[in-house]
Amino acid sequence: MYSSSSSLKIPTSPQEEDKGEGKVYGNVFAELESVDLPLGTTLRSVYDDQPNAHKRFMEKLDARIRNHDREIEKMCNFHHQGFVDAITELLKVRADAEKLMGQVSDTNRRLQDAGREVTAQTEEVIRCRIQQRNMATTVEKLQLCIPVLEMYSKLKEQLESKRYYSALKTMEQLQNIYIPRVSQYRFCQIMAETLPKLREEIKEISMSDLKDFLESIRKHSDKIGETAMRQAQQHRTFNSAVQKQVTLSCAKPLYGLNGRTPLHHNGLSTEAAVEEEIDEEVLTVQDLVDFSPVYRCLHIYTVLVIPSISFTTNSYCSDPDLVLELKNLIVIFADTLQGYGFPVNRLFELLFEVRDQYNETLLKKWALVFRDIFEQDNYSPIPVENEEEYKAVISRFPFHDAEIEKQQFPKKLPMSQSVPQIYSQVKEFIYASLKFSESLHRSSTEIDDMLRKSTNLLLTRTLSSCLQNLIKKPHIGLTELVQIIINTTHLEHACKYLEDFITNITNVSPETVHTTRLYGLSTFKDARHAAEGEIYTKLNQKIDEFIQLADYEWGMAESDGRASGYLMDLINFLRSTFQVFTHLPGKVAQTACMSACKHLATSLMQMLLDTELKQISMGAIQQFNLDVIQCERE
Repeated sequence: MYSSSSSLKIPTSPQEEDKGEGKVYGNVFAELESVDLPLGTTLRSVYDDQPNAHKRFMEKLDARIRNHDREIEKMCNFHHQGFVDAITELLKVRADAEKLMGQVSDTNRRLQDAGREVTAQTEEVIRCRIQQRNMATTVEKLQLCIPVLEMYSKLKEQLESKRYYSALKTMEQLQNIYIPRVSQYRFCQIMAETLPKLREEIKEISMSDLKDFLESIRKHSDKIGETAMRQAQQHRTFNSAVQKQVTLSCAKPLYGLNGRTPLHHNGLSTEAAVEEEIDEEVLTVQDLVDFSPVYRCLHIYTVLVIPSISFTTNSYCSDPDLVLELKNLIVIFADTLQGYGFPVNRLFELLFEVRDQYNETLLKKWALVFRDIFEQDNYSPIPVENEEEYKAVISRFPFHDAEIEKQQFPKKLPMSQSVPQIYSQVKEFIYASLKFSESLHRSSTEIDDMLRKSTNLLLTRTLSSCLQNLIKKPHIGLTELVQIIINTTHLEHACKYLEDFITNITNVSPETVHTTRLYGLSTFKDARHAAEGEIYTKLNQKIDEFIQLADYEWGMAESDGRASGYLMDLINFLRSTFQVFTHLPGKVAQTACMSACKHLATSLMQMLLDTELKQISMGAIQQFNLDVIQCERE
């Protein structure tokens, strides 16, 4: 706001009065014409200063308005001629613009009429080309699909006519050649899903035919066996006759003196005539039985890759009782053939191969037995409450200890429950292995050798593997490892009783030159060494866990005057652990103690020489020294 707006002071002289009023009202009009200033204060100053000031203000305002009107009129007069000329020019151009607009509209109409037909023809051409491209694509795809449909139709015809072998070949071509080319179509996906079902149906049908054949062959089994035996006997008779004839031909000529007439003595010609008569009378097995279902099933299963699976798999038979039953059937069949005078060496060679498979199934079965025994064992000494329980244990396991026998009941035997169970299971394995050796017409020495070899496999491979896996299990602690060492020691001592057990069965003296020794000693020694190594490892791991609890204040002013809490806990743990080690051999316990002390000393030294440790106070050194002194006392 200007200062004049707050108070209007009019000069006294006429000239000064006009000049002053003009200046004052000029400022007022300037304020009023300003759009960004409020008008209330300015107008109030005009009306409040003097009684007649508003009349003079209105006069000045009218004069100013007239002045502005003259300026506006002057400006309009100056630009009026140009405005009139512009309007005149626009009026002249309007006619030309209307004419040009008409021409443009006419041209646009004619262009639209001409382009409408072209557009229709273009759309027709585009539609035709799209149809042509679709037809070409359809023909191309149909050319790919037609062979698939033809092959599938051929497959259906082969299945209806029961030509299963040809159907399987067609199925292979469909699956490997034709369907992959058009696999993106739905019908091909359905077809591909159908093929395995058809293959399974063919497999079931062929197996059903084979079973029907086996059912029907029972009716002719007696006749077939009789025919087979007779033909084999005739073959042997014929071979004997040929051999006789060869012997006679070496001593006597077959032709007369003229060199033309053959000599027909009781020789080859007569035998041949007899054989021809017999052959005419006796029907062959092929004449009696139609083997086409067997051949058909063989061909079908060959295409289904069943034989390759059988040959590349060790055995689908995991039941030793089933293998033993198979062996008994082969032995009965071999004895029957041998009774007729036929050689059966090949059958017994087959039995030796079956024996190896039988031993493998036994080893697998006993591996599960040993694993269950180890899992159920509590790894604590066997408690016996009275004489009956003690005799029950020693009846299953050869244990003799004079000091324990002198103790009063109740008492504890050093080994755990798994030891007599394992010993009994090894004897059961020997009995099971002996069952297969029966009726094989083998000498006692050979049977003894087979039993010892199979027992060695059980000890060195199966039982050793189970022990090694048991020792490596994470839940096996130090107490369990100590008990395992004690168990293996007693099992090692029992090996000589197993040898005596085999000797009593076979009646073969162990002093025989070729007698195989049991390798149980080395097996249990290896397991014991592994358990000892695991004890050292777990003991060091436990020490590391206690060391991690150490929380030294390396800047402490003075020591606590006693050993650290973590170290006292560690010493108590080691004391209780070494009490358990009293049942171990002295060398093992001593080695474990030395290993633990050495590992503890190394860990303390590494803690003191840690590179991240920048400063140590005298109080911290004194506290560390107290811990070391406590270790030395213990």
